[in-house]
Amino acid sequence: MSTVPGTPTVTVRFWAAAREAAGTETERHAGRTLGGVLDAAVDAHPALATVVKASTFLIDGRSADRSALLEDGSTVEVLPPFAGG
Repeated sequence: MSTVPGTPTVTVRFWAAAREAAGTETERHAGRTLGGVLDAAVDAHPALATVVKASTFLIDGRSADRSALLEDGSTVEVLPPFAGG
């Protein structure tokens, strides 16, 4: 992960199918927006592309969309649709 000085670095947590596609539970990525971090994760794990399209996202426990700005040290959660009840 190369970063531009001043670019936030966040922890990305993958849940369920996202974890399976990424092959890991968590990893760190740098980016100014949620979309940028998601793009970096998909670049690192191409199998995530389909999962990310169907997922919802949290930043520090709050719902967010791809345009959301990130702060250094935040936690992003990738939540694919869950089945069951």
